[in-house]
Amino acid sequence: MQPPCLGACGGSPAVLGASAHCQRPSTSTRATVRCAARGGRASSRGKENVWSVDNERAAEQKSRSQKNHRGRRRPAGRSRPPPPPGRRKENDAGSRVLVSGAMLVEVETVLQTQESVLRPSWDTFASSLSGVWKGVGAVFSPITAEMEPVGLGSKQEYLYDCYTLSLIEKSYDSGHGTEIRRKTNWVQLNPHGEAEKQSASDDEWNHGSSSGTVDLPAHEYFDLKKSDVLDEDVMIEEPGIVFFEDGSYSRGPLDIEIGEYDESKYFLSPTYQFEQSLVKGCHKRLRIVHTIEFSEGGANIQTVRVAVYEEKWASPANIHVEDNTPVDVSPFSQRKRTKPSELTGPWKVYEVSATPIFSEKVKEIEGGAAFVYLCMETMKKRSLPESSVFFGEEEMLDMQDVTILWLPGGVTAYVDVDKDSILCIGVSWYSEEGINLVMERDYGTDGKLREVRTKTEIKRRLRFHQKEKWAEREPRKAT
Repeated sequence: MQPPCLGACGGSPAVLGASAHCQRPSTSTRATVRCAARGGRASSRGKENVWSVDNERAAEQKSRSQKNHRGRRRPAGRSRPPPPPGRRKENDAGSRVLVSGAMLVEVETVLQTQESVLRPSWDTFASSLSGVWKGVGAVFSPITAEMEPVGLGSKQEYLYDCYTLSLIEKSYDSGHGTEIRRKTNWVQLNPHGEAEKQSASDDEWNHGSSSGTVDLPAHEYFDLKKSDVLDEDVMIEEPGIVFFEDGSYSRGPLDIEIGEYDESKYFLSPTYQFEQSLVKGCHKRLRIVHTIEFSEGGANIQTVRVAVYEEKWASPANIHVEDNTPVDVSPFSQRKRTKPSELTGPWKVYEVSATPIFSEKVKEIEGGAAFVYLCMETMKKRSLPESSVFFGEEEMLDMQDVTILWLPGGVTAYVDVDKDSILCIGVSWYSEEGINLVMERDYGTDGKLREVRTKTEIKRRLRFHQKEKWAEREPRKAT
């Protein structure tokens, strides 16, 4: 059972209440990826070292020509946005990168080879999620990464932000064991759109909108306990959910329907939701829900919606607390987007991966697949993508090369198919302290879950003794 995600098709205050797998007609106004997974089988050879795979990917991207090797198809029905009077160059300080190609990642050193780690306890995981969470949410276009409306106001104006209040409780069911029940209330606000876009008032592209951030009502201004219900969900230890010790998790189907394309059923396309959560300091978390449609037997992959929530733990679930303290979470429209340059350079990466084991015996015992958890530590170097799309840029990059959505608040989201036709659904969360949290979910060409990875990346700083050496080289001033 998959949770509904925050949706606003056509600007109406609607909620995507679709289940994890539903049938819906295909449209051409979505981010599209073309892959070779037409019912093919994944390679049966043993798993290679993940770092050698990274090196192969790096070499492939480095030598890639203008021709797209991944066979992506530009979405139909999309046109370039109107260019501003004065084109922005890539080195302009005010340029806003919204989408880009994949970044080049190279492994410099393996600090610790893969070692097995214990599987986290489901009861402990359920306890870590329990409580009252206050937060914000927004929806973004999977093609342009622009903010999209989440609802309509009283004057029929579009609203772009929302405040949320989630009550998450741990309960016990005789059939499923420990359950995690979530009820989320919400209110919509902000008819102005993204503040960073408005601040570029020197461009006519913004139609003379006011500069600076907008004064929006605080979270405490609304009584969210009496507001509309966004979703109600029950999470069990279901096949396809992978959770980690810090409370982060990746939730999605264990198998994606992949097979031969039946032209007589062209109007039916399996649609799934992939919910991934990252935790920062045990009291803040980020949730991203990708809604992805698989058509033509899985050969055509379309991202329908990207919903983002950031939440802060407020109080225990079983204790009533009258808490009117300000919530230290600002709406997404009031935040800046991370620049690709902030993620470049050397990083120390600690990674924990979970690999499913598919067998009939495990299926009878576990009801799905057992997971093997491994950890390793490396030094990686991340380079800028080959090209980026800047807001208002006249010569836009071909949309077939778009991989990463650069969202406000240090958030990036990506859906990519590599040269081996491995589908990767990933999110990352960067903070100014130089820490980047990552969650990635891989599927093979047979539609089965291949691996789930969580990473903690720490930016490598200039060491103190290196600064001293530079200081010694500087000529001393005469006294």
